[in-house]
Amino acid sequence: MSSPSTSFTSIPILDFSLTKSPTTKNAFLSQLRHSLINVGFLYLSNHTVSSAVIDSLLEYIPKLFALPQEAKDAITMANSEHFLGYSRLGKELTKGKVDRREQFDFATPHISRWKEGDPDHYRLWGPSQWPSEDLIPGFRSVFEQYLNQVQDLSDHFSSLIAESFGLDPEALDGFYDSPEKMQHRAKIVHYPVTHDGSDQGVGPHYDAGFLTFLLQASPHRGLQVQNLSGEWIDAPPIPGTFVVNIGKALEFVTSGLARATSHRVLSPTGTTPRYSVPFFQNIGLDVKLTERVLTFPPEILALSASRGRVGATDSVNFSEFDKEPSGKVNLIGRVKSHPDVAEIHYPELFKQIFPTGHSGGASAY
Repeated sequence: MSSPSTSFTSIPILDFSLTKSPTTKNAFLSQLRHSLINVGFLYLSNHTVSSAVIDSLLEYIPKLFALPQEAKDAITMANSEHFLGYSRLGKELTKGKVDRREQFDFATPHISRWKEGDPDHYRLWGPSQWPSEDLIPGFRSVFEQYLNQVQDLSDHFSSLIAESFGLDPEALDGFYDSPEKMQHRAKIVHYPVTHDGSDQGVGPHYDAGFLTFLLQASPHRGLQVQNLSGEWIDAPPIPGTFVVNIGKALEFVTSGLARATSHRVLSPTGTTPRYSVPFFQNIGLDVKLTERVLTFPPEILALSASRGRVGATDSVNFSEFDKEPSGKVNLIGRVKSHPDVAEIHYPELFKQIFPTGHSGGASAY
């Protein structure tokens, strides 16, 4: 168990504008290194994503969830072999409890490369389903602008992570496919106010990939991060920032230097719903993390050795990265989270994971 001196009690705020000058960049890299090793979460201010695009998106989000139910159901995720589309409230569970959220899954533009004979996980990436332009004009254009800009930010951020660990800026490039083959995912999430005593918006979990960039799209508290001692630390919305956190894949390839941190979302109290927009940066579908070994300077490795041991967390770990390509790991996660979709589009994998079928409840990571 970690000692109190090494267990964080707040989430650090990093000023991205420091990276623009050689005189301040090293200060940013030092702060980033601390955040990666000791916290696994950070706020990023003065980033490069357009505030005008973000403001436009924030105006659209309540309108998106106010669409007629039949319009939302028309793009239900069950239509999509790519697990993209709309999910009704309560369709997912974490650790056996219902996640109280309604959501749309979208992704950066992509044409599926899968062809007969290819592995199933190639089918995971493909085009999004979008609500009718007549019902919410301009939404798709604004959100695709947003996704493209966050994608560019995440690419730059990966190079800064490499530098902060004493590596060349390009050290992580080999974990990504060429740009035309990559796809990244995002959700737009609605957490309604609950009155039934349940406060689980999303239960304790880790993210799977390299990086998550979260836009907290309403002023509600709810996001909590589990520190090294197992305590839950609030990560309240800070206007103009992203919350950035580390996924299990990045923890794996950095030999635990960058730590994935358990987190959850509590349902909002009061009278208005909470909204959020997480962007999940993927890595290449065929990448096997055990086949790409990074070598770090001894002085960097020593920093994690002084961190202290991580206490017991409430989250489920990802156990497949040591034996399966990244795309297969993510596909397994999607099947477990959305078995109703998997039963339609991936019947063989569905039977492997749910040999006796499923009862309608899905166990999300």
